[in-house]
Amino acid sequence: MDNLRKFERFALRIPVRAEMYLSDKRQVFDLRSRDISASGAFIYTPEAFPNGTKLKLNLTVPNTKIKKITGAESWIDCDGIVVRSTPSGFGIHFDRRCRILGLKGY
Repeated sequence: MDNLRKFERFALRIPVRAEMYLSDKRQVFDLRSRDISASGAFIYTPEAFPNGTKLKLNLTVPNTKIKKITGAESWIDCDGIVVRSTPSGFGIHFDRRCRILGLKGY
């Protein structure tokens, strides 16, 4: 079977904070990624998230150069939608409006 992915996927286990709203109730989950690409990621979860679930994600991306200069790691804010769910986690597609918010730990 041919790989239909447009972007290279990298095995990158980074902290992910996922936020979702259900019936005006905010839920926050501290999770970890399995892999990531320019268009999405696979996130480990203890429970299933239904396909179509919209999430706001904060990803802490290690960057040795930034960390050496500032003592901190970069923090990326992204919105996305769950496109695949498994017993161990979900695949999310980013909405392509990701932005670097600042430095976490600085």
